Amino acid sequence: MNLEIALLLGQDGIVNGAIYALLALALVLVFAVTRVIFIPQGEFVAYGALTLATFQMGKTPNTIWLLLGVGILVALIDTIIAVRGGNLGRLKRIVLWNLVLPAVVVGLVLLLEPGKLPLAAQVALTLAIVVPLGPMVYRLVYQPLAEASVLILLIVSVAVHLVLAGLGLLFFGAEGSRTTPFSEAQFQLGTLAVNGQTVFVVGTSVVLIIALYQFFGRTLYGKALRATAINRVGARLMGISNTMAGKLSFTLAAGIGALSGILISPITTVYYDTGFMIGLKGFVAAIIAGLASYPLAAAGAVLVGLLESFSSFWASAFKEVIVFTLIIPVLMWRSLTSHHVEEEE
Repeated sequence: MNLEIALLLGQDGIVNGAIYALLALALVLVFAVTRVIFIPQGEFVAYGALTLATFQMGKTPNTIWLLLGVGILVALIDTIIAVRGGNLGRLKRIVLWNLVLPAVVVGLVLLLEPGKLPLAAQVALTLAIVVPLGPMVYRLVYQPLAEASVLILLIVSVAVHLVLAGLGLLFFGAEGSRTTPFSEAQFQLGTLAVNGQTVFVVGTSVVLIIALYQFFGRTLYGKALRATAINRVGARLMGISNTMAGKLSFTLAAGIGALSGILISPITTVYYDTGFMIGLKGFVAAIIAGLASYPLAAAGAVLVGLLESFSSFWASAFKEVIVFTLIIPVLMWRSLTSHHVEEEE
């Protein structure tokens, strides 16, 4: 290996690490707020990438019907609960968020011919379709089990992953797709050639991480999420709804996943199950952070990206094994340095 190859591998590792960092942050956020190990995070990556690819092929993505169908189901359940509880004032909000907005998105997709729209408009429509699925999934699956154990929530997450992966195969087929690059520019840094898409991916990831930092530190909803993550019972006693916090964390996770899929789709072929492997590598980064620290999750993601990149050069057949083996020493170290407390029944 010479310096030029090392620089190319480092560039590839940093790009991958930037994506893993976003997913790791989403996983840490969801677990801290809801105690859910969000395995289906990868499906939002695939849905975002493949929905945009479907637009660019001039076709209508079937994810719009999933959005409409899940919205109708959520609206039906919440309406029954509101009527039985005599809380009729919630009906307007239920209809607006779960029926009207999904119907507007479906109408825009059917009327505007997104394949002829600018790339920015296609991205906006993609996010409008995929992101609302996050809080809807939380409402249907996780909210009724909010007080269940972490093990039960993990089993449910595996089931949700299998359902969403199966729907992905049904909606998009087994063929992979790529999308149009955001930038065709080329930059020369000494002997290293850097394309515009790489700069765009890393820059967008950095901007989004900074935006999340500002959100958690300066906004009321961000502080509410932090409070819930630190102490769920204390936050509830202070008037912060755990249900609201759960929906918001799933919304952010779905948005991060969909945007990550959109960012990687021009530089790698995305299949219906590609997101699962990408999400697992983000999970490795989150494990390095103990599912608790955002800065450590970002640093762990860069480490995972670099390890994967250099492993593909030295032992390409074992690169996945090497990346996932990283969990073992981390778990051993945390086991030896943490205090074990018996959980009360």
